[in-house]
Amino acid sequence: MVYGLIVAIHILVCFFIIIVVLLQSGKSGDISAAFGGQGSQTAFGPRGAASALSRATTWSAIAFMITSITLSVYVSKRGGPGSVLQGLKSQPVKTQPAPAQNPAPTTPTK
Repeated sequence: MVYGLIVAIHILVCFFIIIVVLLQSGKSGDISAAFGGQGSQTAFGPRGAASALSRATTWSAIAFMITSITLSVYVSKRGGPGSVLQGLKSQPVKTQPAPAQNPAPTTPTK
């Protein structure tokens, strides 16, 4: 139950980081400029958007790191040391017999 909750939070944080990073303005403009406007500058002002989005990015990155470390610790305690392929059975290798070098001549029977 707790594991599923942490995974769900982790996925939501991942999507939030993607959205926040795409909304930030770069050197040549932001995503709102792609749609023909200055959307972020009218909503937040030229400086307000940068500070709000940078704070959101920082906090979402912190949440991402915390959930990543939590999931890593949970899996390492639950699974223990071992290989991912440890539970799989190895299948025998199928080889074809090598052809004979000099096959014996066959005599036709009548």
